Amino acid sequence: MLVREAMGGPVDTCAADVTVAQAAKRMTVEDHGAMPITLHGFLIGIITERDILRSVGLGNNPDLTTVNDLMTPDPDYLEPEVSVEDAAEWMLAAGYRHLPVVQDGKILGILSMKDVLWALTGGTDGAGAWSRHVDKA
Repeated sequence: MLVREAMGGPVDTCAADVTVAQAAKRMTVEDHGAMPITLHGFLIGIITERDILRSVGLGNNPDLTTVNDLMTPDPDYLEPEVSVEDAAEWMLAAGYRHLPVVQDGKILGILSMKDVLWALTGGTDGAGAWSRHVDKA
């Protein structure tokens, strides 16, 4: 399976001048663990739930801190034609839980470890897999 078939979508992005509180709210509503930061549709950074948690834990005010202050600039990314197996190896080796998927400089989506697990185990959605597991118990 290829990354383009496994990645979640659609992707929600934000600008670098958005506050951490605004980004966290959008990530919560959309149930995303990471958000690509874009400028004119091009990937310039990424912010993750771990970045936000670390910042708040250090006492930074999320209403005054911008995404630009926390984001990883010029993040690593995957191309959509990479195999999920290769993506999984890279994500494990680098310690990534989310990787942007980019083609021609434009963000297409995010591949999460959850997406990778579903692809590698043949699952289509977490609820279905869990229901089947519970039924077998």
